Amino acid sequence: MFSSGVVVLARSQVYSGTRMDNIWSFRQGYETARKIKVQQDDFCSTALSGDWETIGGSSAKFPEDLQWEALVDVLRGRVKIQNHCYEAVDLDGIIRLTNEFGFKIAAFHHAHETYLVPELLKKMFGGEPPAIALFSTAGRYKREAYRGSEFAPKILAENGLAVVMKSDHPVLDSRYLLHEAQQAHYFGLPENLAMASVTTTPAKVMGQDHRIGYVKEGYDADLVIWDSHPLSLGATPKQVFIDGIAQLEHPHLISDKPLSTQKVPETPDWEEEAREAVKWDGLPPLEPKETFRTGGDGQVVMFVNVESMYKKNAGRIVKVFEADEVEKSLERTGKARGVVLVQDGEVICSDLIGEKCVKKLDRLKEVEVKVIDLEGGSLSPGLVSYGSSLGLTHIAMEQSTNDGKVVDPLTGKLPSILEETVVRAVDGLLFESRNALLAYRSGVTSAITAPVSSGSGFISGLSTAFCTGAPHALSEGAVLKQVTALHMGVSMSASGVSVGTQVGVLRKLLLGEKKGELGKAIQRVLNGEIPLVVSVDSADIMTSLIRLKKEVEDAFGEEKRIKMTFDKAAEAHLVAKEIGEAGVGVVMSPARAFPRVWEQRRILAGPPLTQDTAITELLKHNVTVGIGVYDTWEARNTRFDAAWASLDSSGLISKADALSLASTNLEKLLGAEGEGENTDWVATRGGSLLEYEAKVVGVVSSRRGVVDLF
Repeated sequence: MFSSGVVVLARSQVYSGTRMDNIWSFRQGYETARKIKVQQDDFCSTALSGDWETIGGSSAKFPEDLQWEALVDVLRGRVKIQNHCYEAVDLDGIIRLTNEFGFKIAAFHHAHETYLVPELLKKMFGGEPPAIALFSTAGRYKREAYRGSEFAPKILAENGLAVVMKSDHPVLDSRYLLHEAQQAHYFGLPENLAMASVTTTPAKVMGQDHRIGYVKEGYDADLVIWDSHPLSLGATPKQVFIDGIAQLEHPHLISDKPLSTQKVPETPDWEEEAREAVKWDGLPPLEPKETFRTGGDGQVVMFVNVESMYKKNAGRIVKVFEADEVEKSLERTGKARGVVLVQDGEVICSDLIGEKCVKKLDRLKEVEVKVIDLEGGSLSPGLVSYGSSLGLTHIAMEQSTNDGKVVDPLTGKLPSILEETVVRAVDGLLFESRNALLAYRSGVTSAITAPVSSGSGFISGLSTAFCTGAPHALSEGAVLKQVTALHMGVSMSASGVSVGTQVGVLRKLLLGEKKGELGKAIQRVLNGEIPLVVSVDSADIMTSLIRLKKEVEDAFGEEKRIKMTFDKAAEAHLVAKEIGEAGVGVVMSPARAFPRVWEQRRILAGPPLTQDTAITELLKHNVTVGIGVYDTWEARNTRFDAAWASLDSSGLISKADALSLASTNLEKLLGAEGEGENTDWVATRGGSLLEYEAKVVGVVSSRRGVVDLF
């Protein structure tokens, strides 16, 4: 606990000892402060009465203790408390503390379980409940966050509690704080409260609502002019004013934004899901509500009122059909005519007009038909997640729930039995994690995951591709490809190992004698059978790897052309031309880079600070680009990352190309291409997978031979 200006920050978490220890420490601290406060009050009362002798005469000293000064002011109501607290049991402890010592909490932060106990929060001292400062979809990263829900802001607001959306920078990049409010609105927080959650409400919580948080006379002229409605995906500042002074000398604006971004999104109906979240104490069932087989019995799934459709074709996503603006206005009112028929896991007919598919259905004899109304929705291939440990972990910060980390041969002591071996992620797959199931329900039907490395991260191992909705590894279609790529890393952050050492060892592996399982994997890379995926951020290191690639290819001849992919790649835009000429692919992971460490410092910020993004700069140099995520909980937001990339591109990235960034491009770059066009189809209601107004309602999987409805 410590003082910071006018705010006392308190963390109510169990790091060591017991909860009894924690609350006892808090009570002991507040009791000490209470005694000092009583002494001060008695001193002042006696002094004001003129009875100086009672308190020691004219030389009497005011009773104070620097260590407890802030807590005394808390008890006097002169300091606001921002309390970091997650679980209901700890919230209860702090609420009891406020009533025992008579002070208020301005806001509970992170506060993942507050939506489960709104009535408890209203019992705080003084009857004025605290505000709740939390995230939209970030959760399940530790036990205390495991019951977090995307519906928490909606539920809290419905119970009359003030909501603040926060970033926890750098965990969530504070540049995109507005995205937290956008997602909260998508999941049911009303428009006015979503806007207030990042403007007026936090200003009040900080005690600064007399000068900021409002656009009104007499307030600081801190204003933003947005290029679209602030709650629309990808909303970008056109100009920022601080104290009335423009901050962007030459803002880079985005052209060709859809007209739909100029209005507040009409968000889906989440009432049932929000009720389920509370009913199940934050852990509602995530399995499909209905599953039926599509193969072998002639059963047909008929999607009606389909506004748009996309499919895989020759290793990329292409548009099959899409209604124009006039047709969309009809379709969103329930008059759409688009029809798609699926039989035996395959699309057998698709037609924007619908007549062709209706006639085809009439020709099919004695078939059971499942009709699903998409209400102006869409059908598109399932997305792919990459970049996190999805499939190898349930709760990132709880060791007992994870597959564990690979021993690093450069920094760790490698047991002799592991020499010349290479770890396969497929051997450690964990199915039915909540993050995987949430991703599946969000249109991310498969993931590519590499073993989690430790130390320098020089050798991770062999990645695998799996279905995010499968129950276990032996179920049909669960493991899509056992081995996809060999993963390594070269970084300035490798403890005690120079970049030169890492590149030198990689050179030896590629050009030297091939031994054991690792040697076989390297040989597969040299044969072009699997890609070599290198996690690298620094542009300088990328140039060393490009030179090494050429050195190896020159040594073995053109027939040994290596498939190389740069992963993470924060500074890839600086050498985009060289990457393109070398035939190297790039996975931007995360899609919008943030400089967490020195070798990521030269990012391309994107609009309004720069015209191009890292993705558009790479695409201009004919680089195949995919997008990934940083943490497992982010996998579910892949659809929004892809849409954002398109919106930031000023028309360079079409909707089909955006879908490719998060599907076929990743499969190509990471060695997970399937045979033919066998795929999963994601059905959305009320719009396309790339829109805030759309809700995923089902997955048709030809891989698994099922239709899952949510």
